[in-house]
Amino acid sequence: MQLCRLSLLFLAATIAAAAQSTASATSQLQSAAQQAWQMQESGTTASLRGIDSVDGQVAWASGGEGTVLKTIDGGAHWQKCAVPDAATDGATLDFRGVQAWDSASAIVMASGPGEKSRLYKTEDGCATWTLLYKNPDSPDGFFDSFRLNGFYGEGMLLGDPVKGRFTVFETEDGGQTWKRDERKGLALDGDSLAAFAASNSSIARSGDKYIAGFVTGGKTGAVLYKSWIPPHFEKLSLHLKHGGKAAPDWSTMTLPLAGGSDAAGAFSIGYRITEDSTAEVLLKGGEGGHRKNWRFVAVGGDYSKPGETAGTAAWSEDDGRHWAAAETPPHGYRSSVQWSEALRAWIAVGTSGSDASRDEGRTWKPLDNGDWNAVSLPFVVGPKGRIARLNASALAAAD
Repeated sequence: MQLCRLSLLFLAATIAAAAQSTASATSQLQSAAQQAWQMQESGTTASLRGIDSVDGQVAWASGGEGTVLKTIDGGAHWQKCAVPDAATDGATLDFRGVQAWDSASAIVMASGPGEKSRLYKTEDGCATWTLLYKNPDSPDGFFDSFRLNGFYGEGMLLGDPVKGRFTVFETEDGGQTWKRDERKGLALDGDSLAAFAASNSSIARSGDKYIAGFVTGGKTGAVLYKSWIPPHFEKLSLHLKHGGKAAPDWSTMTLPLAGGSDAAGAFSIGYRITEDSTAEVLLKGGEGGHRKNWRFVAVGGDYSKPGETAGTAAWSEDDGRHWAAAETPPHGYRSSVQWSEALRAWIAVGTSGSDASRDEGRTWKPLDNGDWNAVSLPFVVGPKGRIARLNASALAAAD
């Protein structure tokens, strides 16, 4: 009996120590949250899903209940914009994505079933809005993500599968008109996949440069669709390796991220273009000389299990041909990721917090345990009107 009591006392002491350790870790993480992100007053309680920073001073945010916000002073003040189609059903729209070019021009994407999926544009600082495009597949379809190339005016709009194939539209005129992508590679062929409209970052993008594909999830798993070539590549004959023919068909690749359910998969993907040195090219089996290299990072997980860490991040250093799971993953499901050239780090955010990686996505370090949906540095947004700005100096000091 005495041995049993000693064992129970030891167990109780162990549990208490573990609880204190957990509480201490949580306290430290909460302290880090206050340091890493500086909360701002958004003036709304709507859930915010979209964020696009033009230059760190001008930024636009969007979310539920027809909400669109804008700042021109780095977030010191956020202005509530006019609601698109306010006289009809604008207040019922959920603006999951926004892309801006300056303080006057922006496009917002509404995500919803059927005709609730739309694109609107403003050119007068959000005083008025023009309907650009409405889901042509209504009552089916659901817009997930869009991205325009700021220089050429070309872009891509991604939607959930309709009639057994992913919905992809292309534009060559800044979003004024859209053409459906009919390539065979978008057919599901029995797979159970869909894209996620969690942060408007299912489309692989890097600033206003090129679009490289999109990521999906679902019961089949996390999948990368790759090989989208902007129309100007054809016009300028820069796709000669394809024999001057039309853009190659979509190819797919399974990613080492969570899958197996409708709530799991790849939610966000980003990339950056680097230039390998002669030595690096030779080590990779090349013939010497410098070459451009696309480094990808994808994040996701299972949004119904926000605290699970397995399968939440993956990386590729060879143009997306080969992928590996993060050795030390983010500390939970992540819905958005972005590269910061200034910080030389990847930042990922989700409903259980945020993390940073300084080794191209191989290992991640927790920044906070806040509740976030999307990131466009230096800003991050989340539910109930949450907006914050990254405190770069605190992040650097924490390393």
